[in-house]
Amino acid sequence: MIKLNFLKMRTDRLLKNNKAVRSTVSYKKAEKIGIIFSVEDKPKHETVKELIRKFEHDGKQVEVLEFLPNNKDNYEFKFNFFSEKDLSFLGDITSPDAINFAEIPFDFLYYLDITPNPLVLNILARSQAKCRVGCAWDDGLPYFEFMIESKSSLRDMIDSMHKYTTQIK
Repeated sequence: MIKLNFLKMRTDRLLKNNKAVRSTVSYKKAEKIGIIFSVEDKPKHETVKELIRKFEHDGKQVEVLEFLPNNKDNYEFKFNFFSEKDLSFLGDITSPDAINFAEIPFDFLYYLDITPNPLVLNILARSQAKCRVGCAWDDGLPYFEFMIESKSSLRDMIDSMHKYTTQIK
């Protein structure tokens, strides 16, 4: 619990001090796409892989980072990941994969969780992405430039994210 309190303070500081240039680029001109999500189950993993295929079909370079909660399977070990083990006592994320991912200047960074995860929010707060896309929730505004309201399923949210961002001209 103490770690999470420190993490929240660090995340708030990152949000305040991050000097990344935020802008919404045309999907056609976008080259680098980032995807970050928390591992939940096999169907979510398959849905993420479908989204990756759509982006790759459009000629986009896609990087993925997953948060692996305790007692969850890392399906296929296909993606880089970080976990609670990568959180120091003082609330610093120490995973080189997570830190490197946050430094990539993605044209779009998609956060594919319906419920916010404090460790992933820390990565979003430090992210250098131009446009961060995620599910709308209370207090979500500082983390995203583009939010999608999702009242149904994860798949519907992801489909909406893809649909609306690919229409950006």
